[in-house]
Amino acid sequence: MVTYVSQSQASQNPYEAHTQTIARQLLEASRENRSFFAQMRDQMRWDDKLLGWAMANPGLRVQLFRFIDCLPSLQSKAEIARHLQEYLGDESVELPAALKGLLGFANPDSLPGQAAATTVSTAVETLARKYIAGENIKQVIKAIEQLRKEKMTFTVDLLGEAVVTEVEAQSYLDRYLDLMAQLTEASKRWPVVPQIDQADGEPLPRVQVTMKLTAFYSQFDPLDAKGSQARVTDRIRTLLRRAKELGAAVHFDMEQYVYKDLTISILQELLMEEEFRDRTDLGVTLQAYLRDTEKDLQSWIDWAKRRGKPITVRLVKGAYWDQETIKATQHEWDVPVFSHKSSTDYAFEKLTRMLLEHHEYLYAAIGSHNVRSQALAIAIAKELKIPARRIELQVLYGMADKLAKALVNQGFRVRVYCPYGELIPGMSYLIRRLLENTANTSFLRQNLEERPIEELLAPPVMETVGTGRSELSVQNGRFHNAPDTDYSIVEKRDRAFAAIQTVRQQLGQMYLPLINGEYVNPSEVVESVNPSNPSEVVGKIGLISVEQAEQAIQAAKVAFPAWKKTPVKERANILRKAAELIEERRDELNAWMVLETGKPLGQADPEVSEAIDFCRFYADEMERLDRGVNYDVAGENNRYHYQPRGISVVISPWNFPLAIPTGMTVASLVAGNCTLLKPAETSSVIAAKISEILVEAGIPKGVFQYVPGKGSVAGAHMVKHPDVHLITFTGSQEVGCRIYREAADVQPGQKHLKRVVAEMGGKNAIIVDESADLDQAVQGVVYSAFGYSGQKCSACSRVIVMEPIYDTFVNRLIEATRSLNIGAAENPSTQVGPVIDAAAQNRIKAYIEKGKEEATVALEMPAPDTGYFVGPVIFTDVAPTAKIAQEEIFGPVLAVMKVNTFDQALEIANGTNYALTGGLYSRTPSHIQRAQNEFEVGNLYINRHTTGAIVARQPFGGFKMSGVGSKAGGPDYLLQFLEPRHISENIQRQGFAPIEGAEQ
Repeated sequence: MVTYVSQSQASQNPYEAHTQTIARQLLEASRENRSFFAQMRDQMRWDDKLLGWAMANPGLRVQLFRFIDCLPSLQSKAEIARHLQEYLGDESVELPAALKGLLGFANPDSLPGQAAATTVSTAVETLARKYIAGENIKQVIKAIEQLRKEKMTFTVDLLGEAVVTEVEAQSYLDRYLDLMAQLTEASKRWPVVPQIDQADGEPLPRVQVTMKLTAFYSQFDPLDAKGSQARVTDRIRTLLRRAKELGAAVHFDMEQYVYKDLTISILQELLMEEEFRDRTDLGVTLQAYLRDTEKDLQSWIDWAKRRGKPITVRLVKGAYWDQETIKATQHEWDVPVFSHKSSTDYAFEKLTRMLLEHHEYLYAAIGSHNVRSQALAIAIAKELKIPARRIELQVLYGMADKLAKALVNQGFRVRVYCPYGELIPGMSYLIRRLLENTANTSFLRQNLEERPIEELLAPPVMETVGTGRSELSVQNGRFHNAPDTDYSIVEKRDRAFAAIQTVRQQLGQMYLPLINGEYVNPSEVVESVNPSNPSEVVGKIGLISVEQAEQAIQAAKVAFPAWKKTPVKERANILRKAAELIEERRDELNAWMVLETGKPLGQADPEVSEAIDFCRFYADEMERLDRGVNYDVAGENNRYHYQPRGISVVISPWNFPLAIPTGMTVASLVAGNCTLLKPAETSSVIAAKISEILVEAGIPKGVFQYVPGKGSVAGAHMVKHPDVHLITFTGSQEVGCRIYREAADVQPGQKHLKRVVAEMGGKNAIIVDESADLDQAVQGVVYSAFGYSGQKCSACSRVIVMEPIYDTFVNRLIEATRSLNIGAAENPSTQVGPVIDAAAQNRIKAYIEKGKEEATVALEMPAPDTGYFVGPVIFTDVAPTAKIAQEEIFGPVLAVMKVNTFDQALEIANGTNYALTGGLYSRTPSHIQRAQNEFEVGNLYINRHTTGAIVARQPFGGFKMSGVGSKAGGPDYLLQFLEPRHISENIQRQGFAPIEGAEQ
């Protein structure tokens, strides 16, 4: 629905009358003679039919674009036919008769199946060629020369796979150097076209290329702003020097929002360098759909004033609206883009005015297929008499061709954005173009539908500008997770790194056990060290004795009756207060994790969010459970409710030193149990910080106690104690099974059976089939396998790859891993930090040596000598029964296996004693369905990495030897900490009973 503005609003634009006149001229020149949909009925071209059907049928649009997305990866006509059936044969899709007839074949291997595959794949290739200027430079040059005959100039953008390796980043640079050279050579034979080759009496560069900044460095990351800048600018300098030698212009594109601020910062600094400061043949892009683009444009204007020489600003509306909205919603961040197309159009017009009214400082390139948007730019240019060099109009190759010709006829320089490359890397670009063409809000679509001119050319309006919180995130009843820190924001980065330095000043302090509300002198003191630098003592940990463990249990026993009677609302509010305190101390807690457990900042911060979520989610859940269930009938009340179990011991791991102990502890507490927290020795400082927070939040003495101690001494005493009702454990299978066994023994005086909740790790596999998006798969496997040095129970330790894509996948996997930065956890560039201690380091190295006997070493990365480092290792030719394919290593070691069938892949994936997490990268609907049904894991992740479960969204836990108990962060987790009770009361007395609603 279009919102119209009043005449008074429209009159505020001094260019409105002129804009309307020009827009009507452009519209008349660019409109088709008859309805697009009428053409569809007459035409036989399948590419046009597919586009028309996508416009008319939203369900078909989704499935068709998903099919197109995976089409280039399909190796045979039979595979194409099978995927076509799976995607478009879905019952939810209403098919046009012609397409239904095409899909009416029974066998993908049959001749009709082959014919259908050929028809559709040819149609998609034809569509791609409409929007992609060529698959090689020769084709691109031919397309460019045709454009020049029509008095249009160009910019060429090299389509490419995501740059996930340094080899690919170098290749990206080399390909652009070659592209510029070949285009420059070709340009020597082009006749002069004054409208595009000259301006204001001076020649203009005939060749222009456009590129993305992030492709110059595979590990480009705003968190590592300085490191990313250094690596990127080295390669850009090489390119800009060569471009100057050739006389080619260079333009830098804008990508996803997360990279925007760093991109702008890098370019503004680089282009101020003496070597490049006088260059006017360079440009940058700004996206009008971003809420802060007006601020960014002002920063470029101010920058250009200081620089003294203009560059070009290409103004576009933006191509990642859906992606930006979804990502922000998933992270609970404010959405950076406007929620309505009308607002983007309004912003675009405001930015156009702002840019053109400062034409003496910046050249303007107005990129749009909206007739009104271009008409406004022309109106301003004519009224302000802007020189020809300082403005040009831009369109995308294959879109709005008639509009482009109409703009040429207005006398302006028109530049066509020409992407080129192979079909596979070009598919994501094609999908964006198809989305743009078929969206209800697209001007192109609305124009094709021949909507009224007044509606098409009406001035856009701005929505009420709020926080930008997505409408998608405001769902009734949905639990809202704590947002992770957005480290693309410089102030948040600075605060995080400053916190590390602040915490460093607090290293070496003593942390005492907390028993019955008092800090007590320990029986023994051990040092917790920084695994990145073991000579650095993070804290001194006081360990309890068996006698002190007994004191803690007795204190809990005394405190239990009052805590049991404490109203649930009161207990829940203490958890909510703890969540607030954790959020307030987020940067500090991150710093402690970086220094005590070697967890890089980007891995640590989500753990703070998870700890907050556990507090809030379990508070909500306990209030829900406290309402109980009533099954009343006439004359009888039946009440079902819960009571706490009693004394609870939490034994937490070091690998999630904040989130897991917090989650286990607060679940126990909010359920009404008195709880003793015994953390892993190597993360006891962080556990001490949790204790401080719980005490400050209001947990009474004796109800919660911090009892660090040796597992074999104090831990064993608590597990066997007859007064303990519940043990919650996360750690190794060996220890978990021992706890399970020992807890099962009924001790003298014990009047109950102990409940054990144990999460005991996994041997997690990711399957990659032949239809997978290999960019996603490579990045997802690398992150899942080597994030936090493979020390997550959910980490990928096996990857099972289908034979057709095995070699390609493995080669990219090796190079992507080789491109990772290994170093101290506090370094912002680090992706692979240390392992936790010397024992872990030695154990992992022993597995690596065993792996060398069982398989082929495809990659063994060197690691720093200082600290407990182990470089990532990739083994290939791994037998499914090999030790490195069966046993949990808990380090950066990955086993790669080749399979011929999906059946074989599932068999191997399920062929261990564990069932924790698993992953699948596939675009084959039947494979996805089979994995959902047959992949034996507690958490299955499809087309995403396998680590980083989020409370409520992805309750976490497995089965088989991966553990026993309900999933953490799920709707039934708290039930493990509670005893259910039922009370039935006969309320009938002498033949009468109160009956609600009965007449008296």
